[in-house]
Amino acid sequence: MANYETVLIARQDVSATQVESITDLAQEILTEDGGRIARREYWGLRGLAFRIKKNRKGHYVLLNYEAKAEAVHEMERRMRLHDDVLRYMTVRTEDLPEEPSVVLARRDERDRDRGGRGRDRDDRGPREDRGPRGDRGPRGDRPYRDNDSSED
Repeated sequence: MANYETVLIARQDVSATQVESITDLAQEILTEDGGRIARREYWGLRGLAFRIKKNRKGHYVLLNYEAKAEAVHEMERRMRLHDDVLRYMTVRTEDLPEEPSVVLARRDERDRDRGGRGRDRDDRGPREDRGPRGDRGPRGDRPYRDNDSSED
């Protein structure tokens, strides 16, 4: 058996539980013949580089596994027929990593830096005065300008 890595992209309008059921289907196909799933990660709803079948976003899932080539071909065939799967890509790999991927490690690191709160804008403090406005003068009332009249 060889080592593989597959990334699936599901449509943006399906729920996370439906994406999990698609992943369960792929996992079931791969493990039927004695394959082993080493890593399964849901990366969430992410933006696509370009529109795919009128979708601008997609649910990303990563699978690292060890399986026979026939099981991989069957899994790809079923993903091709599944209406909710936009794209998939399978690559044969040398090793079978089990630690978190770079995408999840970066997300965890970013959350740790923020204290798990997400994006907090209150830590910037009050807005400073930007100084004089130069030749534009104070903002007050502006004179009415008629664009239709031509000045000679």
